[in-house]
Amino acid sequence: MIQRIQSLYLLLAAVCAVITLFVTPVSLVLPDETALRSIYSLDMSVWGLYVIIGVIAALALIDIFLFKKRVLQARLNIFTVVACLGFYALLAMYVWFAVQRFGAEWYINWSAGLPLIAMVLVLMATRAILKDEAAVRAAWSGRLR
Repeated sequence: MIQRIQSLYLLLAAVCAVITLFVTPVSLVLPDETALRSIYSLDMSVWGLYVIIGVIAALALIDIFLFKKRVLQARLNIFTVVACLGFYALLAMYVWFAVQRFGAEWYINWSAGLPLIAMVLVLMATRAILKDEAAVRAAWSGRLR
């Protein structure tokens, strides 16, 4: 389970997602303030960002334990990649609303890149999973001859 490289990729992707839960990806400066504020601390409901990042972390962790079902693992990984892209789409929407509603200036923090890193790690895990599946299928087809 953990000895496979894709398990390490998935574990690192889950860690990136969990860090994103606690470190804000975008900081805002409101016109009447001089201090940076987190996008999480605005009057807007940003629970969607929490849900998507939680789903990314949960899917990556669940995926580690599905090592006997490689095709299902690969499919869940594709869903995880779509969730990472959805995170960025939702984040862009929230930033746009904050700029329109509050007139805020926004700044990207280092943690905004963590879902992208998680997405790349999940894609690398998918590649390794499909490589394992091809090796298993080749071994089984060689036995049947």
